[in-house]
Amino acid sequence: MKIVMLGAPGAGKGTQAEKLAEKYALPHISTGDIFRKNLKEGTDLGKEAKTYMDAGKLVPDELTVRILLDRVGNDDCKDGYILDGFPRTIPQAEALDEELEKLGEKIDFAIDVDVPDENIVDRMSGRRACPKCGRTYHTQYMPPKKEGICDECASELIIRDDDKPETVKNRLKVYHEQTQPLVDYYKKKGVYHTVDGTAEVEAVFDSIKDILG
Repeated sequence: MKIVMLGAPGAGKGTQAEKLAEKYALPHISTGDIFRKNLKEGTDLGKEAKTYMDAGKLVPDELTVRILLDRVGNDDCKDGYILDGFPRTIPQAEALDEELEKLGEKIDFAIDVDVPDENIVDRMSGRRACPKCGRTYHTQYMPPKKEGICDECASELIIRDDDKPETVKNRLKVYHEQTQPLVDYYKKKGVYHTVDGTAEVEAVFDSIKDILG
C-alpha cells in the first residue's frame, strides 16, 4: 500500500502519517526529515537544500526526486510506504509515477488533509522543534512535559525558521501555486480522497482509516 499525504504545511499530515505508519507497519517517509538529516550532517545536499528552506521556498524537483527514489529503494519499503511532503509539484508526481511504473507499481491513495490558511498560521506559530533529536511539539496540541524542553533528550526547544509567521505565509502562497494542482492530478488518477483536517487528531485518523478500508 503506497500512500501520498497531501495538505498545506502545518495541516497535520505528518502527525497522521506517523499514526498510519504505526497502524499499518509501513515506513513514514518525510522529505523534511531526509533534508534535516542532511542539514545536520552538513552534506552538500543539505547545504543546498538549506538555502531554499530558510527562504520558505520549495527545494527544486531534481534534488528532491533524487533523494526520495534512493530512499524508497530500501528493503523496508517493499510492502509500501507513506510519503509525507512529496510529491509537491506535478513534475515530481510524474517522475515518481514513471519510476513506479517501471517496477509495475503505483500510488494507491492520495489523502488530502484539508485546513484553511488562517488556521495553519495559528497552528504553525505554536510549533516547537528539538534541534538535537528532531522531535516536534506544539504549545497547544502536543506540549512537552516540561515547557520548552524536549521529552526525549532534554534539549531546549526552538522555533524553526520555516515555522515563523512571515515564512509560513510565504510557504502557503508557494503551496497554493505549486502543490494544489496535485489535487487535480490525483483526482484524474482516481486515488484522491479528502478529510477535514480541522477536526480532532483522532477523528481525522478515523476518517483516513475509513478511506483505506
